[in-house]
Amino acid sequence: MKEELIKKAYEIAVERYAAVGVDVEKAMERLQQIQLSLHCWQADDVSGFECADGELSGGIQATGNYPGKARNMEELRQDILKATSMIPGKHRLNLHAIYGDFEGEKVDRDQIEPKHFRTWMEWAKENEMKLDFNSSSFSHPLSGSLSLSNPDENIRQFWIEHTKRCRNIANEMGKFQDDPCIMNLWVHDGSKDQTVCRMKYRELLKDSLDQIYAVDYKDMKDCIESKVFGIGLESYTVGSNDFYIGYGVSRNKIITLDTGHFHPTESVADKISSLLLYTSEIMLHVSRPIRWDSDHVTIMNDDTLELAKEIVRCDALDRVHIGLDYFDASINRIGAYVVGSRATQKCLMQALLEPLAKLREYEANDQLFERLALLEESKSLPWNAVWDMFCLKNNVPVGNEFITEIEKYEAEVTSKR
Repeated sequence: MKEELIKKAYEIAVERYAAVGVDVEKAMERLQQIQLSLHCWQADDVSGFECADGELSGGIQATGNYPGKARNMEELRQDILKATSMIPGKHRLNLHAIYGDFEGEKVDRDQIEPKHFRTWMEWAKENEMKLDFNSSSFSHPLSGSLSLSNPDENIRQFWIEHTKRCRNIANEMGKFQDDPCIMNLWVHDGSKDQTVCRMKYRELLKDSLDQIYAVDYKDMKDCIESKVFGIGLESYTVGSNDFYIGYGVSRNKIITLDTGHFHPTESVADKISSLLLYTSEIMLHVSRPIRWDSDHVTIMNDDTLELAKEIVRCDALDRVHIGLDYFDASINRIGAYVVGSRATQKCLMQALLEPLAKLREYEANDQLFERLALLEESKSLPWNAVWDMFCLKNNVPVGNEFITEIEKYEAEVTSKR
């Protein structure tokens, strides 16, 4: 009976959207093609699998201590597969360098190799997933406050070598999966209090990046990520947005926009059209900041919705890569995956269902009342009926059905860890 109701509601939605010039089937087909890059670190609070002790450092902080986090690679992979079974579509998995399969061996970060990620490549292929990658400059004895911009040449070269190796690993991943692996570079470098050597550290970072990117690869894509500040590094960030936009445009690198890495009143959506004029592609890390880069689970709020709409309005779905980047340890971690991923897809669904042709016509004719009226009325169009059908077609839980499934998994699996 429920399936019949979903189909009836969907048929009505198709008619409602057709009345404003929107092809629902086309929107669903386009959403089916969009692959989110799911972040592996939500399942274990960014712990990774290095043979090293110590808490997170370098501007990284996971809050909460909800029971049942993944303790090893097997549990993490199990949790990821459980989460993806409740997220419609096929998606990618984003790995940090600290998640290598080191088989109990101590491998420092300037020694990592593609072989340490071979089992990840094979596992991803078996499960029809593609991989993305990140260098990891935090939570290490040499992290400190400065890594790639460190005046200590030995420390700086350590991180340069680490990042070079990460690019090589990403290239091997891309070659293995026959699809470019996107390799993100973010470093926490900065100062807790005032500094008088801003130019010096940025010169060092620029030089480090030039060394890192000296080799061209065919099977990976480079992206660089800025930040306003890190925890314990509040006064000065070497890799600011201005720094990386300048570097990225001048070196033809993808710019990563993390929705938690800007001032609270700053619109990340507004940055899309500007960057696309000067860069070929954009990488997004979508999270939900609460007054700071707190990495709360993404929800269907105005910020995420406007971000999705701007991508569609710019006709840039093929140029903007969408990854998730939150690590909430205060709630069920698999639930966090599912809620955040589905919320992002819901925003994309609404963006694809926007009566854009008519809105553009109004705007071109300077019919501003009509434009505003249609924007408002489109908010109450039955997009949720289309979303339910999308889930049904993908054989994943419809509505809040996934809550019971996650509770069952917690009772049978994660609560016993």
